[in-house]
Amino acid sequence: MELRVIEKSDTELRIEIGGEDHTFMNVLKGALLETEGVAAATYDLNPEQSGGQTDPLLTIKTEGGVDPLDALEAGAQNVKDKTNAFREAFESAA
Repeated sequence: MELRVIEKSDTELRIEIGGEDHTFMNVLKGALLETEGVAAATYDLNPEQSGGQTDPLLTIKTEGGVDPLDALEAGAQNVKDKTNAFREAFESAA
């Protein structure tokens, strides 16, 4: 996974996430929307045919003094925690 910061301010982050598609981006966006201090989280993924970018652009807007990079870290940790919990539940059910 390649990350490239497009734009960053105190309350907003736009980052390109190389090699990912809707599957991962929807999970990450959902986790970000559950993260305290995140006012909005969305991504844009234009198909190659439209002449747009092929890698998703994630936009995070924060409030309450939350740094958007910290919000991204918290959201990614949330995804990791949920994935681990699912794996453990699956393995114990087998």
